[in-house]
Amino acid sequence: MQPLRFRVASQADVPALVALVTSAYRGDASRAGWTTEADLLDGERIDAAVLRDDIARPRSRVLIADDAAGPVACAHVADVDGSGYFGMFAVDPRRQGGGIGRAVLHECERIAREDWGLARMRMTVIDVRAELIAWYERLGYRRTGEHLPFPYGDTRFGIPRRDDLRFEVLEKPLPPVSEDAGVS
Repeated sequence: MQPLRFRVASQADVPALVALVTSAYRGDASRAGWTTEADLLDGERIDAAVLRDDIARPRSRVLIADDAAGPVACAHVADVDGSGYFGMFAVDPRRQGGGIGRAVLHECERIAREDWGLARMRMTVIDVRAELIAWYERLGYRRTGEHLPFPYGDTRFGIPRRDDLRFEVLEKPLPPVSEDAGVS
């Protein structure tokens, strides 16, 4: 893996981020990686207006991972009701399986823990994505048993190809910040 440089997205990054996230989950391009949702959903994976709002809101960061080739991954991390929230996670499908995703997730956990002093990270995953849930479990996340409805009818998040989609909440406790790390 080439060295990654993390940066916080700006509004100017929105078109490239929409393209990156969509390529990782939708359409034939997504089939180059293992995170495809092409058999579950059509359409966009992220709406540009939602992304702009995520970039602008307080205690919310859209993180981009760049290497020598440019942006290769992104994720959204935010403080939601006193817990870290991890979402909008995407790695270029041609680059998946090489440790980039793990590095991005760890950086988001670091932000939640060290920058915001949060004690846990939460996320939602479509519950039929067994291989993705298993990957998160190997990284310390656990299934909470809490389910949330899929936003059927809201095409900003995709056009379902099935009628049984729902989200499962996963969470992971974050280790306390060491005394010398400081919280901002």
